[in-house]
Amino acid sequence: MKTSVENDTMTISLIGRIDSNNALQTENELLPAVESRPSDITKLVLDVSGLDYISSAGLRVLMKLRKSFGENISIINASSEVYDVFDMTGFTELLTVEKRFRELSVEGCEVIGKGFFGTVYRVDPETIVKVYHAPNSLPMIRNEQRLAKRAFVKGVPTAISYDIVKVGDHYGSVFELLNADTFNDILIREPERFEELLRLYADFLKTVHSAEMDAGTLPMARDTFIGYLDVISAYLSDEQRKRLKELLLALPDDLHIVHGDFQMKNVMLVGDEPMLIDMDTLCTGQPLFDLQALYVTYLLFAEDAPNNLKEFLGIPNELGEPIWKSIMENYFGKPISELAEVNDKIALTAAVRFLYLLASTDLKNGELGEKRINTAQRHIAELIDKVDDLIL
Repeated sequence: MKTSVENDTMTISLIGRIDSNNALQTENELLPAVESRPSDITKLVLDVSGLDYISSAGLRVLMKLRKSFGENISIINASSEVYDVFDMTGFTELLTVEKRFRELSVEGCEVIGKGFFGTVYRVDPETIVKVYHAPNSLPMIRNEQRLAKRAFVKGVPTAISYDIVKVGDHYGSVFELLNADTFNDILIREPERFEELLRLYADFLKTVHSAEMDAGTLPMARDTFIGYLDVISAYLSDEQRKRLKELLLALPDDLHIVHGDFQMKNVMLVGDEPMLIDMDTLCTGQPLFDLQALYVTYLLFAEDAPNNLKEFLGIPNELGEPIWKSIMENYFGKPISELAEVNDKIALTAAVRFLYLLASTDLKNGELGEKRINTAQRHIAELIDKVDDLIL
């Protein structure tokens, strides 16, 4: 048994076997160690990565430990065999018990996507893994799994993670996607399919937007944007902030699904079927809130950095405007010349989100950051009096 203390948490590593032969000895070591803990220790973690076996006698020791310490105990790194013992005996209902994560290397693997929270690698022709940047990303991974399952049961084709792995000091979420490619990578490889791919892509976007969630299960995109105004208030006049809030508040509640980052690296083509990945931004609201994100991706990021699309998405820089035009025309079924009013609403909302992304990250720094902030402010100033409402 090994013990360590950090902040308000005591971690005890259990090694070997706990059975009838040594249960009493384990109890005589374990309980005094816990009972003599410093007064500021409020959490107990049992690391069982080195535990090969635990019998009913060992489980009785843990029950005494729970009675002595309280319920704020978690068990981590359980092997499949040890986890099954906890699960079959009901311990997983009494305490938080986490399985040991298998380790996976992504060295030499193809990068097929990179976002704010993680990088997606192709491990083999059938498997991809999203490795999260933050070392403490387990809550985020589990939340994304939860959101993906909710969307799936509502009829949205999405990849659902079937495993969580350790990749070095980070965690990854594993998906099985047989012979899948992102729309982005297909477009790079087969530019002659531009019209076909963009038509399929826009149709899939409409399919996602037709699905509805139950009330209260996802955040409202409208409310998220209202929160953005607090972050970017220093870059807006009082009149602009008030007007933007009025426009957002006038939007009705809407339970239709919004992905939040529908750019083509987050849409896979699996056989002939489009499928969504990266579900951590899932919310509900009007189509506006997905379309504005695409406007940011394909137009605003590139406005002051002409090489942005090639650098971050690998697509030719000159494709930004044709992609946006095709998305609009295929989504609304009208030529872009008839969509000026709709485009203004999307562009205004996109400028708000772009300004938020800059203000809340290191993207605001340096000469490029300053230029982008000025660009977003200029777009807001130009559009805010032209837009009467945000309903598309």
